[in-house]
Amino acid sequence: GFRHYVVNSCEFNSSKLNDIEYTESYYYNKLEYIRFSSSVGKYVGYTEHGIKNAERWNNGPEVISRRAEKERYCFRNVGNDVEAALTKS
Repeated sequence: GFRHYVVNSCEFNSSKLNDIEYTESYYYNKLEYIRFSSSVGKYVGYTEHGIKNAERWNNGPEVISRRAEKERYCFRNVGNDVEAALTKS
């Protein structure tokens, strides 16, 4: 069978909220074919299929909603992540 999945992540290396990067990666059979990165601000395709989708999604409402995910998803959970990391160290 084939496997399709999406991974959302927030990566931060400092205590400054502006340094957080939100990424949303799409995979098919362990191969990443498209990614949105808040530092780039748009979708980037890595395969022929991914490039076509990136062009379409960057010209549609999808990219606008993804740009807000850093604030909605990452900023809301950064306190929980930091607290969990500090209690385990």
